[in-house]
Amino acid sequence: MCGFIGVYSPVGTDVFPEIYDALLAVQHRGQDAAGIVTATESFHVEKGPGLVRDIFNEKSAIKLRGPMGIGHVRYPTVGAGIAEDVQPFLTVIPSGVAMAHNGNVTNFLELKSRYFPNRGVRLTSACDLEAILYIFALEYAKTNANDTNAERIFRAAAGVFDVVKGAYSVVGILAEGGLFAFRDPFGIKPLVMGERDANGAKSYAFASESAALDAIGYKIVRDVDAGEAVFIDRDRKVHFKKIAGQPHRPCIFELVYFARPDSLLDNVSVSRTRVRFGEALAEKWKIEAKMQVDTIIPIPETACIAAQAMARVLGVPYREGLVKNRYVGRTFIMPSQKKRQDAIRRKLNPIKLEFEGKRVLLVDDSIVRGNTARALVQLARNAGATQVGFASTSPPLISPCPYGIDMATKNEFIARGRTIEEVRDELGADDLVYLDLENMEKSARRGNERIEKFCTACFTGKYPTGDITPEMLAAIEHERLSVRDKPAGVIN
Repeated sequence: MCGFIGVYSPVGTDVFPEIYDALLAVQHRGQDAAGIVTATESFHVEKGPGLVRDIFNEKSAIKLRGPMGIGHVRYPTVGAGIAEDVQPFLTVIPSGVAMAHNGNVTNFLELKSRYFPNRGVRLTSACDLEAILYIFALEYAKTNANDTNAERIFRAAAGVFDVVKGAYSVVGILAEGGLFAFRDPFGIKPLVMGERDANGAKSYAFASESAALDAIGYKIVRDVDAGEAVFIDRDRKVHFKKIAGQPHRPCIFELVYFARPDSLLDNVSVSRTRVRFGEALAEKWKIEAKMQVDTIIPIPETACIAAQAMARVLGVPYREGLVKNRYVGRTFIMPSQKKRQDAIRRKLNPIKLEFEGKRVLLVDDSIVRGNTARALVQLARNAGATQVGFASTSPPLISPCPYGIDMATKNEFIARGRTIEEVRDELGADDLVYLDLENMEKSARRGNERIEKFCTACFTGKYPTGDITPEMLAAIEHERLSVRDKPAGVIN
């Protein structure tokens, strides 16, 4: 799961400051690396490992000139995180294209080993965006030079949809002028379009979530539809085309964990959805839990809104009893198990007065591997809690996600093959309640009734694209395990 921004502003302006600010707004989506490509008559590139603030500086503003550009923050789900994998990517064939994406190409290994070699193409990275970029460029080159750029963009995007499987949203720029974006046929990954009108001169932007647009003063126009491509040409005329017709299945885990609470995704408020998660979870706690609760404490930060709603429904105090070290990254998206476990110990510290002599209910957005939950149950006991319950605003996670969330290894799920009681005992908790799938989906759909279903594959094992095989999952798992704990090495 990555974050990106693409901006096209009037001639004579430089988009670097806006792209920089927007990337800071989506830094939570990736902490491994970041990059920016802008364009004048040619492309200007700067990218590398680390956080946005560590990579770009005053010299970057001089180097990264131009009225259009794209930026990216990386959370690696494919590849070892080496320098060659850092986005955006670009090619000068046929006429210059730069591109960034969020998601995962599920048939990337097959494309890399068979599709490209059969066409005399050798990929130079382990990043699946390179496959999207080259297929797009090859399809673009096949189009009639007499066609409009919009027609060529749409045919190239259709070519990508025909060959590239998985879940992805893409933003890109043409060296000759133009900003484009497209979203996978099932719309699993989010893609939001914005615009800004300054003294009659319009600027356009695409982002992986709306908070990035808010950060740079852009008004949300709408979400790009599933299987839709959009192109803004050199005259700032906007072209839309619906290319694929599959049912829309946006990722529900965006609402559970990844997206910022101030974002709107597919016109669904992340914040309001988390309120509804908490309300529904409180009703389940009333029915299923045996433990009485004196206070509710969230695992910061994604669970705070739901925990507040839960406390209100249950009529018990809400307390922020865990202090987060904000200089430790999000543990879920760290690339190795050891890094996650080390970070947990440094990330949270209890306010003992909120725990001493109390029956405490800890609330989190999900329980994946159980590392955080197990450590925090013990932390609460050490801080003086007499009983510790645990509640999750999502159902048990049991299935690998091949679509771009680091759940590629099925044996890591603490809930897989275990009853809720067994999970509770593994965590060392006195009680454990999960929000059920039906109420989670119902809570999310209340934000936009046009969404018939979400992608809930990580909770059910039912993959909406219909092409995920056990062999594919095994190959993705093998690839992730083979690089997970290796040092990046060539990144300096």
